[in-house]
Amino acid sequence: MKIAILSFYSGLNERGVERWVLELATKLSKCNQVKVFQNNKNQKSNKYNIESAGVDFDPEIKERKLDITRRAFLHYQGRKIAQFTIKIFPKLWIQNYDLIISTDGGWESAFVRILTWLKGKKMVIVGHSGIGWDDLNNLYCFPDVFVALSSKALRWAKKINTFVKSVYIPDGVDLNMFNKTGEKVEIGLPKPIILMVGAPEKGKRMELAINAVAKLKDPSLLILGGGYNEKNIRMVGKTKLGKRFLMKKVEFNEIPKYYRSCSLFTLPSWENEAFGMVYIEAMASGLPVVATDDELRREIIGEAGILVNPTDLDAYSTALQKALETAWHDKPVIQAKKFSWDFVVGEYEKLFKELVS
Repeated sequence: MKIAILSFYSGLNERGVERWVLELATKLSKCNQVKVFQNNKNQKSNKYNIESAGVDFDPEIKERKLDITRRAFLHYQGRKIAQFTIKIFPKLWIQNYDLIISTDGGWESAFVRILTWLKGKKMVIVGHSGIGWDDLNNLYCFPDVFVALSSKALRWAKKINTFVKSVYIPDGVDLNMFNKTGEKVEIGLPKPIILMVGAPEKGKRMELAINAVAKLKDPSLLILGGGYNEKNIRMVGKTKLGKRFLMKKVEFNEIPKYYRSCSLFTLPSWENEAFGMVYIEAMASGLPVVATDDELRREIIGEAGILVNPTDLDAYSTALQKALETAWHDKPVIQAKKFSWDFVVGEYEKLFKELVS
């Protein structure tokens, strides 16, 4: 089977979508011809084929998310993704893929839908944007299949467009990479250490975790991530926690060492989050999780942590302390195994074979 995956930001970012692309492309390449179309022309891979577009792009440019141009996908990032798709369109046409997976949304979804209709091929979109405008647009581009990452998102997708086949397949975790055994790292913070991993975007609500940890006497807080709003989060962390706070950036392949070196994972993201790979990475590494109490987190975390309303700082700090004092044994690892990449890729392979046949 010939499969194309369109991922504008692969090679530039290591967020959930780009890591999902890497894992899926790597594993599907064992039995299929897979090519990832991305914009970064510097990244190479010996695991799957890469074709780069090389559209001029400045990742530092940000635009207001509620601007009308954002709704029409005519903001800076939307225009660049459209330019990227137009540039690779002839290659997609000539190379004649059985199935194209679009990950960037906006005009990319529309252009790929036109191509696959004309060629009689299949288009798949995975709902990494989460419930909201971006995936609503994706659903009304009428993909052959829309993959929802949670049960809640699946119900929403079926309600939004009843004419599109929607299925549930969660994101996965590499259990060979994220586990309890292996190298650790000396962090240099007072123990116990509570860990957060992610870009300090508004929806992650990292300042809530900082304020909750500040209510406790002993724990430190380590944040792995950077980018937008980083300066503000650093300032709040240093002000509230002093020597009990550290924020740093590390390469993705170094992150497992940090999971193993901490005692607890937390991330108080808001309910619009599409999934959250970091939760299952933490659990696979043996860490219990304290997170937002909503349907998505209940589905991911199960009995491997404590769910709470993080805007109630007293309740949040109490949950953190309780989680640190609880003997979790293998509950986190057992929960994480439900999301192994072997299982997830197996579900995608079954779906793709059914589509193409």
